Amino acid sequence: MAALTISPDEEKRVKALGFLNNKGTDEFSARIITVNGRITAAQQMKIAEAAEKFGSGTVTFTTRLTIEVPGVPFDKIEEFRSFIADAGLVTGGTGSKVRPVVSCKGTTCQYGLIDTFAISEEVHKRFYEGYSTVKLPHKFKIAVGGCPNNCVKPDLNDIGIIGQRIPNFDEDECNGCKKCSVVKVCPMGAAKLEDGCLEIDKELCNNCGRCVGSCRFDAIPDGTTGYKIYLGGRWGKNVAQGRAMSKVFTDKEEMFTTVEKAILLYREQGKTGERFSQTIERLGFENVEKQLLANDLLERRQEIIDAELHLVGGATC
Repeated sequence: MAALTISPDEEKRVKALGFLNNKGTDEFSARIITVNGRITAAQQMKIAEAAEKFGSGTVTFTTRLTIEVPGVPFDKIEEFRSFIADAGLVTGGTGSKVRPVVSCKGTTCQYGLIDTFAISEEVHKRFYEGYSTVKLPHKFKIAVGGCPNNCVKPDLNDIGIIGQRIPNFDEDECNGCKKCSVVKVCPMGAAKLEDGCLEIDKELCNNCGRCVGSCRFDAIPDGTTGYKIYLGGRWGKNVAQGRAMSKVFTDKEEMFTTVEKAILLYREQGKTGERFSQTIERLGFENVEKQLLANDLLERRQEIIDAELHLVGGATC
């Protein structure tokens, strides 16, 4: 194992490119962005070839759905980046800014209520790439989950997006069956028979969509696709569970603009070094939600982005 001879400034520079030092050596792990945990077979082969050519011959996977190739020598970093670029791959994913998005496989999952791959690719394009030069108080993580099963733990991210299927219940079609198929299929116990008619407790219903189409008399023939947004989740030394906004968004573009407003609010009102959850705690959730449902932040977008803020950076871990 070679002794470390790289200067701290050079180590910091290449870390910003997605190359993390292998402790005690002059070698680095190259962090490759997968967009949302999905890459092509050709890209997989390119990464394997790069691992053999430049690295240790092994490939590791991070909890954020990125891929790392360890053992890349410092003087081979640029050559490595150029080599994987041929397959449309890039390195990165570090620093006090929007981090690579994490997505579940809701697009193909039997429980998926939204096209999570498409949503997360849009998040990647608009916020990871679109805000790549925008410094934030600390790292900012976004997760996209396809349903309330929460496999990707959206509520433990700074922003969590969860697919919803809001049941469209037509009371006139309910026959009050003694053995109600909707009650039977509801995993939350939100569907109940009251005085011979089906009722859905909105406080208990998590919009999982299991009841949609389950009534043979078409009392719930379909459901409205929606997006629930959680704010201020955090995992690590200090855990914080995100809190859901009161509104379930049924317009996809409105959901995206709300995510953007959250990033802008964090940049403008967050203190350098504090996570989004701490900003929300300091400002008050109701205050933050009120701002995210208004348009002021978006109207001042360029002003907020151009402001000289967080020049030191806050992502220490």
